[in-house]
Amino acid sequence: MTAYLRQLGTAFRFLLVATLVLGVLYPLVLVGLGQAVASAQAHGSIAQLKGQPAASTLLAQAVPTTDPRFFFPRPSAVKWDPSASGATNLGPSDPALAKAEGTARAAVAAREGVPQSQVPLDAVTDSASGLDPDISPAYARLQVPRVAKATGLSIADVQQMVADATTNSLLGLLGQPAVNTTKLNLALAARLG
Repeated sequence: MTAYLRQLGTAFRFLLVATLVLGVLYPLVLVGLGQAVASAQAHGSIAQLKGQPAASTLLAQAVPTTDPRFFFPRPSAVKWDPSASGATNLGPSDPALAKAEGTARAAVAAREGVPQSQVPLDAVTDSASGLDPDISPAYARLQVPRVAKATGLSIADVQQMVADATTNSLLGLLGQPAVNTTKLNLALAARLG
């Protein structure tokens, strides 16, 4: 009986320690770390223009299609409205999606002065949220000549700005290279005055 009570006491103490560590301390540490990281990211994403907050680099900004001086983000089903994130919800076999992509491909090709075969897929498809500021380097390169001509900057200068706004995959394993159009357009705006 004494051995049984001793084992029961050991089990009860282990239960208390495990409950405190795994049920209280561990969740509190994770919540605290998560809030610290989220706060740093949220405040760190606000880009400045002339010393004033201009935009979040985590969100795409609408660029008027009549203004050729700036880089266009991916199309958006929600017109880049951060209060209404979402996509078209059209499936890959939906004829409406193929028609929309074809129309968009023709429009991008005409705007950039290239054949439709050179228009990358991200130039004609929405991101899942409709708010993604990132485009492929191929889509950014496609827009360089138009932006250089409209701004009067050299192609080399615009290419360097694209390179500065490009992020690479994490450790060469996770993700793909991407160009943040919000950062890029803010850099252009600062350069143009």
